[in-house]
Parts: sequence; structure tokens; C-alpha cells
Amino acid sequence: MPTTEQCKNCERTFDTDYEYCPYCGMEATDNLTVGVLFSNTIENYFSIDARFFRSFVTLMVKPGVLARRFVDGKRLKYLHPAQFYLFISVVFFFVFSFSVRQADNEVSEAIKKGLEQEINIDSIAVNVDSLDMAEAKVALKKNQKIVGMSDEKLMELDSVMSSDSGVPNISLGFKRKLLDSLIAVGAPLDQKLEAMGMDKDTNAFGRRFYAQMLKFYEKQGGGIVQVLYDTIPIAMFLLLPLFAVFLKIFYWKPATFAHHLVFSFYFFTFIFTSFCVMLLVNKVWEIPIWIEVLICFSFILYLIIALRNFYRSSWLGAFFKANIISFLYMSIIVPVAAIGIIMVAFMLY
Repeated sequence: MPTTEQCKNCERTFDTDYEYCPYCGMEATDNLTVGVLFSNTIENYFSIDARFFRSFVTLMVKPGVLARRFVDGKRLKYLHPAQFYLFISVVFFFVFSFSVRQADNEVSEAIKKGLEQEINIDSIAVNVDSLDMAEAKVALKKNQKIVGMSDEKLMELDSVMSSDSGVPNISLGFKRKLLDSLIAVGAPLDQKLEAMGMDKDTNAFGRRFYAQMLKFYEKQGGGIVQVLYDTIPIAMFLLLPLFAVFLKIFYWKPATFAHHLVFSFYFFTFIFTSFCVMLLVNKVWEIPIWIEVLICFSFILYLIIALRNFYRSSWLGAFFKANIISFLYMSIIVPVAAIGIIMVAFMLY
């Protein structure tokens, strides 16, 4: 029997007594199965082992210490900051998704009721605009052949449109009755967009915006919260480096930008972990608002201690810098990002 075998990875020979190649570490026997494939993937990306629990405890009870140890070179004992952030963010958005579904249903129902409710001004119902009705009738007649609507159906719809049902024509910045009629008969997109108020010479972005408004109106806002939720993880990953930029501004000399990124990864991981715990607790016991407010303010206290431990600055310096960074970030970056998230979510709706 042969006493040596060849490694399939580096193609060097070694004694059969070895279970792994002594040169590259490749497993001697090929035991690749579906279970091994997925277990290796989970292990490589999430690494739920002693390093995770060691990193988790240090992160939660010793602000800034985990980032300081990683920067100082003690990296084998702890999870990589980006890997830790990825794992916690996946867990957080998974838990958060259950609340999003409920919120999406509630918001969609509220929008639907808002679009359908009757609006009275000084207790006097607003009459249907006769000009809009006339234009709607013309549009229906024009598209009669396209939609295959018979004369009888057209007359029935005409009688309904002409009746004084007391339902007001709610002004939403466009000719709603005309648009409803065009949607009912399946009119071409251009005619519906024109009813929305779009000019014929509108550029591509404007046309896209009107098309999204039309989709929002047709679906009555259904699913908008879900689209917004799907956009947040990407936005958060982009917001993290901006937090590191603020750190770089206030701590120009003590560390490189890579060091600031390490601190930011761990700090955002702490925030995600805290929110994840709050969501899970809320499933069992509804946390009072005042406690949630205190928890949010505790993030600033955590940041003060973390800055003190990571940058080895004075308590006074850490206090002022933590408050200034938090104020600027929450008053400038977060509002701009929120507007951007809403716009992107709307354009992707």
C-alpha cells in the first residue's frame, strides 16, 4: 500500500498518516457534501465560536476596549469588526422585519383610507368638477376600442360618473376623477401621466417620478414601508464611514482613518445589538417610552466612555467631542440620509 498521497490543492506529497496537508492545510480526504458546504459558509462568514462571545461581552461592558485591542494587534482572540457588524446587522434586520410587516399593513391601510375618505370644507361637500368629468368622458370615448368597452358599459359608467353621489373630488395636485377613469379603462401610460399633471417635454427623471407617483396611487401605497425597509441596510453601511469621517476631524493625529473605521464598526454593532434586544423584549413586554428614551441617551454615555478608552483622551475632551459629534451627526447626516432613503425607496417602489 502507498505510504504517501498527493494533496489536491498544492499537489505536494505527504505521508498518509496526516489528516491535513502539512504544507497548505488542505484536508487529506475529500468529504465535500451539501452539509459541509453550507456549514463552512456559515462558519466562515459568521464564526459563532468562542471569539464571538468573547467579543460580544467585551463590546457590551467595556466601551472602546474591543476596538483598542484590535487596533493594538490583538486580533486572533476577537471577531473582525466588519464581520461582527455584518452578523449583528443581519440578526437585527431579521428581527426588525417582523415589525416592518405589521407597520407596512397599517401604513397601507391608513393611506388607502386617506385616499378614499370624504373631505368636507365647512361641512359642505365639494362638488365634482364638471370640467374634469367632461375630460374623463372624452378620454373614455377615445379609448373605447382599445379596452373593448361596449356602448352599454360606457353609458353605465357615464351615468355613475354623472351622478351626484356626494363623494368629493379630492384635490391631490392632479385631476383625480380623470385619472380614475383612465385607470379603470386601462388607458395608455402617457395619458395617465398627463392626467397626473406631467408636461409632454418632461425629462427622463421627471417622467420616472410621475410614473412612481402613478404606481403609488394605483397601489394605494401598499408595500411602500417594505421597500423603505429594504433600502435601510445599504444606507446604514454608507453612513458608517461618514461617522468615521467625523472621528477623523476631531481626532486628527491620534489615529489613521482605518482606526476610526474599526471604532465605527464596533460602535454601530453596539447600537444594532441594543436595538435588537429592545425589539425582542418588546415582543414579550412593551417597553415604556421613557425607558426607550433613556436607552437612546445611554448611547451618548457609551460613546463618551468608548472615546476615552479608544483614543486615551481626557474625560472632559471625550465628553465634549462625543456630544458635538452626536449633535452634528444627528442634525446633519441622519436627516439628509433619511431624505435620501425615502427618495430612493420611492424611486424603487
